[in-house]
Amino acid sequence: MTALPASSPARPGPWRITFDTNPDDCNLHCIMCEDHSPYSPTQSNRRKARLPKRRMDIALIRKVMMESSGSGLREIIPSTMGEPLLYRHFDEIIDLCAEYGVMLNLTTNGTFPKKGARAWAERIVPVASDVKISWNGSTKETQESIMLGSNWEKVIANVRTLIEVRDAHAAAGGNRCRVTFQLTFLETNVHEIAGVIELAAKLGVDRVKGHHLWAHFSQIRPLSMRRSPEAIARWNHAVLAARQAVEYHRLPAGRRVILENIFTLEESATQEISPDAVCPFLGQEAWVSADGRFNPCCAPDALRRKLGYFGALDQTSLYDIWTSPAYQDLQASYLQHSLCQGCNMRKPIAS
Repeated sequence: MTALPASSPARPGPWRITFDTNPDDCNLHCIMCEDHSPYSPTQSNRRKARLPKRRMDIALIRKVMMESSGSGLREIIPSTMGEPLLYRHFDEIIDLCAEYGVMLNLTTNGTFPKKGARAWAERIVPVASDVKISWNGSTKETQESIMLGSNWEKVIANVRTLIEVRDAHAAAGGNRCRVTFQLTFLETNVHEIAGVIELAAKLGVDRVKGHHLWAHFSQIRPLSMRRSPEAIARWNHAVLAARQAVEYHRLPAGRRVILENIFTLEESATQEISPDAVCPFLGQEAWVSADGRFNPCCAPDALRRKLGYFGALDQTSLYDIWTSPAYQDLQASYLQHSLCQGCNMRKPIAS
């Protein structure tokens, strides 16, 4: 990945912003997805209420990026809910990244809709810091049973194409973006995490990261690896297997696959992921909902709204929200909120 130039921001602001561009658009139905799981009522409720799909106005992204110029903004992430490559203004997002010198950090389900893997890769790779591909198994059966609608052979071919374009671009002196497999840790795939690392090494995928399940629906609560001491013990065994796999299965030139958020848990993790874990987002990153609402983190939407209302970016500037007393107070007191206490995304200081 090309190093970003050092700078002294003229004013405070996030180093990365996630724009929820099109959360209601997706071509898969992953079982754990807040909006598109077969267990989710989101889309049926929207249709019953005759509500339009949530799709961000590109003018809002343009406004926020323009206002953030000189603030230290280094990356943006298009929607991690839904499939961002279905957003009709995605090409303009790429152009805005190039215009403002901001890197694109993409999370995609690996289907590369509309253009296909090669055409998308040729557009994305030059401006991307990281392309994170949702990946939930080391076998066809597991992957397709979790990411409903996915085709194992096609997504494997797509990853190979992405890596080929990435490597060719870097060899010609251009940007080398990182490629990541991103998992949701589940009872149904925990035994395959070491296999995902082996597959990543074979394909040239740089990193394997993930997070524990947000159990949005009662039907998937039995899949959480934090639900009981017995599940935590199985998780810890998988972590040790993952560490062994990293040593045994190497990338070209002997590099290790990078692991992120794959660490052992104490039995008490049913309530709190780790006693010394801190929020990696507050004061660092920002989220913008499709309607312009500022959100402080990536927690499920109904839950993060309980942290307070901080403003809408179509009405005020990100700088004003970022420096507001309400947001500063949240940074100081977040562990008083039950959502933050039990959050899957907090990171131990030593991890």
